[in-house]
Amino acid sequence: MGKTQPKGVGIIGCGNISQAYFKGLAPFDNVKIIACADINEDVSKAKAEEHEVESLGTDALLARDDIDVVVNLTTPQHHVPVNKTILEAGKHAHCEKPFGLDLKGGQEVLDLANSKGLKVGCAPDTFLGAGQQTCRKWIDDGWIGQPLAGTAFMMCPGHESWHPNPEFYYLKGGGPMLDMGPYYITALVNLLGPAKRVTAITKKSWETRTITSEAKKGTIIPVEIDTHQAGVIEFQNGALITVVMSFDVRRHGHHPIEIYGSEGSIQCPDPNGFGGDPMYSSRNDREWKSIPHSHPHKGGHRGIGVADLALAVEQNRTPRCDGSLALHVLEVMLAFESSSEAGHPIDIKTPTQQPDALPQGTREGQLIG
Repeated sequence: MGKTQPKGVGIIGCGNISQAYFKGLAPFDNVKIIACADINEDVSKAKAEEHEVESLGTDALLARDDIDVVVNLTTPQHHVPVNKTILEAGKHAHCEKPFGLDLKGGQEVLDLANSKGLKVGCAPDTFLGAGQQTCRKWIDDGWIGQPLAGTAFMMCPGHESWHPNPEFYYLKGGGPMLDMGPYYITALVNLLGPAKRVTAITKKSWETRTITSEAKKGTIIPVEIDTHQAGVIEFQNGALITVVMSFDVRRHGHHPIEIYGSEGSIQCPDPNGFGGDPMYSSRNDREWKSIPHSHPHKGGHRGIGVADLALAVEQNRTPRCDGSLALHVLEVMLAFESSSEAGHPIDIKTPTQQPDALPQGTREGQLIG
C-alpha cells in the first residue's frame, strides 16, 4: 500500500469491545484513532488516557475536521440511530454487529450513506482473518469442486454462566442468532456468495433463565427470544447449508463450519476468531489433512474492516465489510424466526456481492486493494 495520510478515526462507545478496536487498529498504517466518546464521560476519559487519544463529547467528535471515519460501538438498539447521526455529520461509519434490529432501519442507513456519497461498514471482519481467507482461496481454486452442502454450528449453554450482565442476550435484539449468527452467516457468504432462501424451525426452551455468574448469581431473568434456531440456508450457487445457533446445548462435537463439494470437503475454523487451522479431505482421502495458511495475517486484529473501509474510500471501491453485506446477513438471520412462524421458506431479497478476497500474502497492518 502506498504512503498516504492516515484517515482519522473516532470511536463512539467505550465499553468492553472498544479495547479490541483500540488494539486491533494499531498495526494498520492507513488509519489513526484521534478521539473517543461515551455516554459515561469517566469511561471515555479512562480509555482516552490509556490509548493517548482525546476524550470528547459525541457532538464535538463528529465536528472534528481531522476525523474521517467513526466507529459505532454502542449497543445494538442504538446502531441505526448512531449510524445515521455519523452519516449526517458527513463521516463514514463502521459499526459493530448486528447492522440493526430490523431491515427497515438498516436500509435507511444504506440509503442515507448512498445519498451523501459516504461509505458504511459493519462487523464482523473475522472472515478477513487467515483461517477464513485460506478456506476461501481453496474453494475459489476449486479444491472441493462444486460446493453442494455444508454445516454451521454455534451451540452453547448460554451466556448467563459467565457474563456479568447477561440479561440483554435474552431480550429482543439478543439471542444466539443475532449475537453469534453474524460471524457464521457472514463467513458463509464470504465462502459461497449470497443466500437465496431460508427454511427453519426455532423455539424458546425456557421462559426464564437463572444467572450463575458471580455478579448476579441466582437472579432469574425473562426470556423473550427463541434460544434454539435450526434451519437450512439455500445459497444462490445451489449449496444447502444446515445451520444451528443455540443457547440450549450443554455439549456437542460438531465442527464450526464444514463445506462439502463434488471433489472434496473443507473444515473451516471458528469464525468467531481470526486464525485457526483449516482442514481438507479430497474425495479419495480417508482422513482430514491440514491446509497451509495462504495469508500470514493470523492476529486477533478486530478493526481490519475499519482499515479496509478507509482504504476503500481512497480507492473508490466497496468495502469488504460493506453495509449491504451486513443487511443481507441480517435478513438471513431474521428469516429463521420468520420461516418458523410462517411454516414455509423465506426468500432473501436484499442484494449483496460476495466480498473480494484478500490478496494472498496480505500481512498484519497491511491491506492491498
